[in-house]
Amino acid sequence: MMDLPTLLQILDSTIRLGTPLLLACLAGLFSERAGIFDIGLEGKMLAAAFLSAAVAFVTGSVWLGLAAGIVASLLMSAIHGLASITFRGNQLISGVAINFLASGLTVLLGQYWFALGGRTPSLEGAARFAPITLPFAEELRGVPVLGPIYRELISGHTALVYIALLAVPASWWLLYRTRFGLRLRAVGENPAAVDTAGVSVVGIRYAAVAICGLLTGLAGAYLACSLSAGFVKEMTAGRGYIALAALIFAKWRPWQALGATMLFGLLEAVANRYQSLNLWGLPLPVQFMQALPYILTVIILAGFVGKAIPPRAGGQPYVKER
Repeated sequence: MMDLPTLLQILDSTIRLGTPLLLACLAGLFSERAGIFDIGLEGKMLAAAFLSAAVAFVTGSVWLGLAAGIVASLLMSAIHGLASITFRGNQLISGVAINFLASGLTVLLGQYWFALGGRTPSLEGAARFAPITLPFAEELRGVPVLGPIYRELISGHTALVYIALLAVPASWWLLYRTRFGLRLRAVGENPAAVDTAGVSVVGIRYAAVAICGLLTGLAGAYLACSLSAGFVKEMTAGRGYIALAALIFAKWRPWQALGATMLFGLLEAVANRYQSLNLWGLPLPVQFMQALPYILTVIILAGFVGKAIPPRAGGQPYVKER
């Protein structure tokens, strides 16, 4: 049987590892709900991770690093929006191009600026996000069960973790309880009807792409300045693609996105803690444990792509009728 401290450690790791996936998943949700498919989540996160770490190291301020990471992601989003909305190019090709661009550019600039093989120097002190101790965490530590849960699991995360968790109800409210959200969802389903009503389809789609850039900027900055202590080559490690799989699994809904991304985070946490397991007498090698999140990605894509119905106008450039 697993004891409470071990369970709390695994769940704590689940939240930490699931946070960048959650932010990227919500980013893709806004973009794809507006009809813009975005495979470039990986590249946006990578660009944000690099520039946030670089600026945080140079300035010694993690908040300036966060702002720089968001700017980097927004620039990538602007490129994707220009290619897929204004010039009505293929959205999938544009996203792949952003991934390649970010992958090469981060290493090139990293080597040019720091001469460390494409990575940034380690971040310390104010250049990293510090854990936040919530009120009464120490006072309640002696309370059975609830005290350790509050102190070890709920308290002690960085600001971006709490921002990511708050982004879930905020996204739900924005999408389902505001006029902007109604228009955004309508643009992803029937842009011609929205245009007929006098609403700018291009404007709504650009707004959705910008929100996507903001959230992926937060995800990338979290990777470099919170989960890690600097940028290393290809540090996103496929998280953008996993976020897309989680988005399909969640059927493009915010609360389901929370559950899907935390499921991926749980698998990664278990794989990190238990490098090898015996399952009914059969030893599982460490490589299998490390591949668990990606195996789940394949299973989800194979089992849910046919059942999850994307926005009807997704991936289709809108041409205004004259």
